[in-house]
Amino acid sequence: MKTLVIGGTGTVGSQVVQRLLEKGYELRVLTTSKEKAAKLPAGVEPFIGSLEYTDTLEAAFEGIDKVFMLNAHTKNEIYQGLNAIAAAVKAGVRKFVYQSIHRARAAAYIDHFQSKVFIEEALKKSGLNYVFVCPNNFYQNDFWFKDSITKARLYNQPIGGIGLSRVDVRDIAEVVEKVLAIDRYDHQTIAVAGPEVLTGELTAAILSEHLGYEVSYIGDDLQVFKDAFSQWLPEWMVNNWAEMYDFFHNSGLAATPKELEQLTEILGHEPRTYRQFLNDYSNVFTS
Repeated sequence: MKTLVIGGTGTVGSQVVQRLLEKGYELRVLTTSKEKAAKLPAGVEPFIGSLEYTDTLEAAFEGIDKVFMLNAHTKNEIYQGLNAIAAAVKAGVRKFVYQSIHRARAAAYIDHFQSKVFIEEALKKSGLNYVFVCPNNFYQNDFWFKDSITKARLYNQPIGGIGLSRVDVRDIAEVVEKVLAIDRYDHQTIAVAGPEVLTGELTAAILSEHLGYEVSYIGDDLQVFKDAFSQWLPEWMVNNWAEMYDFFHNSGLAATPKELEQLTEILGHEPRTYRQFLNDYSNVFTS
């Protein structure tokens, strides 16, 4: 039987696909274009379709035993998620692993979080065997800010001064693989977070230490963030992300010791630190 990956070509999904291939999974990846399908690794069966169009989903889910879904942040994210759940129920899928957000209910007023909570609740009521994998802010998000870091020597992801338990997407991929394979985590919510609470200032300090020159944090002005990102992202998305960062400024998003203990148990090792991430991707920030 095959495993279907929905959202298998992005930052997290590509790591999940690679991890599952390494573990011998027979994979099908639902993707929206031939161009994306052509970039998938050898050994993956591409299926070109969309969660928006239910007439493509019956064939996409045919012969599928397990599903990992990371559906795109769009205005109709909930609709797409519900379509996937309905198709999984119809196909008799045995396990459905859904990537949500760390402690999404703490800020369910934010559209980006609210959609995840809605899909979680739908999965709970679907009768499917589910696991929720809920990561914190990704270290790899800093790739977006590479030019600012390396050229202007500024760190401007607006994560604020309270702090986030940011995480490496490679740890997310490992958790997805483990909970797909092991039944003991069924019907659970798994927080996926890093071992340290990172503020904007601390992140800049670690970058300075790693790069050998001073990097300053300038991310607290959310209007500056909105003005910059509005150049290439739709206004609704930028406003939504700014609302999320405002939540981070006011409340932070730190993992509990219990969450980190469970995560370490699942991974079989300590979650990766931000310094490990920088060492492993040093070519990105020194090129």
